[in-house]
Amino acid sequence: MANPSTYRPKPGEIPTDPGVYRFRDEHGRIIYVGKAKNLRSRLNSYFANPATLLPKTHAMVHHAASVQWTIVGSELEALQLEYTWIKEFTPRYNLAFRDDKTYPYLAVSMSEKFPRVQVMRGERRKGTRYFGPYTAGAIRETMDTLLRVFPVRSCSVGVLRRAERSGRPCLLGYIDKCAAPCVGRISVEDHKELAQDFCDFMGGEAKRFISTLEKKMAAAVAELDYEQAARLRDDIIALRKVFERNAVVLTEDTNADIFAVEQDDLEAAVQVFYVRGGRIRGQRGWIVEKVEDATDAELWEHLMQQVYGSEDSEQDSIPRNILVPELPTNHEELSVWLGSLREGKVSIKVPQRGEKAALMDTVQANARQAMILHKSRRAGDLTTRSLALQELQEALDLPMPLLRIECYDISHVQGTNVVASMVVVEDGLAKKSEYRKFAITGDAAIDDTASMYDVITRRFRNYLAEKELRAQSVGTSGELGSEPVPALTAEGEELLVETPKSKFAYPPNLVVVDGGIPQVNAASRALADLGITDVAVVGLAKRLEEVWVPDSDFPVILPRSSEGLYLLQRIRDEAHRFAITFHRAKRGKAMTASVLDTVPGMGAAKQKSLLAHFGSLKKVRAATLEELGEAKGIGPVLAQAIYDTLNTQEQKQPQAPAVNMTTGEILD
Repeated sequence: MANPSTYRPKPGEIPTDPGVYRFRDEHGRIIYVGKAKNLRSRLNSYFANPATLLPKTHAMVHHAASVQWTIVGSELEALQLEYTWIKEFTPRYNLAFRDDKTYPYLAVSMSEKFPRVQVMRGERRKGTRYFGPYTAGAIRETMDTLLRVFPVRSCSVGVLRRAERSGRPCLLGYIDKCAAPCVGRISVEDHKELAQDFCDFMGGEAKRFISTLEKKMAAAVAELDYEQAARLRDDIIALRKVFERNAVVLTEDTNADIFAVEQDDLEAAVQVFYVRGGRIRGQRGWIVEKVEDATDAELWEHLMQQVYGSEDSEQDSIPRNILVPELPTNHEELSVWLGSLREGKVSIKVPQRGEKAALMDTVQANARQAMILHKSRRAGDLTTRSLALQELQEALDLPMPLLRIECYDISHVQGTNVVASMVVVEDGLAKKSEYRKFAITGDAAIDDTASMYDVITRRFRNYLAEKELRAQSVGTSGELGSEPVPALTAEGEELLVETPKSKFAYPPNLVVVDGGIPQVNAASRALADLGITDVAVVGLAKRLEEVWVPDSDFPVILPRSSEGLYLLQRIRDEAHRFAITFHRAKRGKAMTASVLDTVPGMGAAKQKSLLAHFGSLKKVRAATLEELGEAKGIGPVLAQAIYDTLNTQEQKQPQAPAVNMTTGEILD
């Protein structure tokens, strides 16, 4: 690992002009590309005190062995050159956008002699128009419907050549779903024009084609050509079916791309809705690996460059309006650059209210689901889980495989309703039947470290008690359970001994706590006080995703792409979710407490029955013992308890003093 001071430029060498800079490693490979309005100011920030650098920036400058820069004439030129180099060299420390290829596209290969309509996935090809993406079922139905009206070639190259050699079209040519340019039924120019009409319809000009067909149908009816009118009617129905499949969300003259993002510290899921003519024409998503310390504004700038600056991006794919949650850095220069690509004005805005803001919330919900789907798929893979467990074991230098991991989290609001959660992962998968909740009161609720000490102590004290009980159980072997276990009496007779059901399963190999070194040390101290030495403890700090071990001055840094780190994050997030759910339930219950809760022997079912009988708590208070006993499920003893409790509560309530409303004098 290089020392940045060894390749830092001398004072005065770096110009103050706008430009683009490149960090290279010891092998000369470009590992990071950036742009700056003032090169000297920006580059000097990389060679500041290493302690002040963000973790990813710190890793980059220590990996690099040299830095170079290129001066340009303006910020717009810097933006263009930065994008060109990022695309050419794919530096490892720049943001990497990976296309979410879950959904297919409807593609028209306009560069071919006979343009072909087909369903495509994967990388985009130059000279091909793309529409979508769609779901797999919807795109096949859309394509089949449109070929009725626009019979463009959809066969493969092999089928086309065979038809040309034989002089006979394929089946689609016979059923009028292909104009059969292979056998000369339509000229090359006319077929290309037909393909262009297909693209125009998919691009948002549906009303023009429907209106044209309606006029032709009316003309056919006037000429009494009812067969032709019927065919045109069916074509109109087919086009309307495709046209109406896209929901109307904005006014008809609205053409916009609407972006949203859902992100954590390691990744971001970006989604976009393509709105053309006020209708959603498609959707696309990316998963971004955040290998660069970038703000949200910088994230959007890089996304705009990669989405609209690629070679496969068509000129008409850039709309007039681009809506984002936050304006990108240098958004004015970015608008000029995109306008030059579009050959028209491009506006980048943040919707504040109204229909566009509401639609962005929908895009945000899609991004959230995409992130959940991405993480669940990554977690469900057996090979990935095995790799994650192995990476954790090696990184923490543990002698035993991590068969069971338990994670603990504390949740409260300003020290009230303090609770904790325990989630369990076995073989890399959550085991929800082993989840546990803890209510924390008294001195243990003073702060998070005291709460963590209390929870760990309670969990493992139970384990030690069960272990001792198991050892004392006559004739038992194995784990505790509810099954009868055979034993022998003093007289030699066989006796079935019922062992109590265990509150907890076997102990974990690793305990993970949500927090830094204070929480880790508290958990470690609790285990040490109980004499348990074979359970490892680590903590995962939220801000920098650092892994802390007990009594250590420095954290264990796992690689950003580490499967082990992903596993720890998922466990931590699940523990947080479980704790928050319990805390909200407890807080809500505390806010809706009833005096009937204090009645001995009075459960929720009997409370409900009592209130249903009398109609309100006020009438329950006014009831006599005999009237209380008439309610369903209320016996004499319980009726007496209810009567005593309610009357005692009423007597304890302070009486408001009488006040003379004229003089304000308090009367005795």
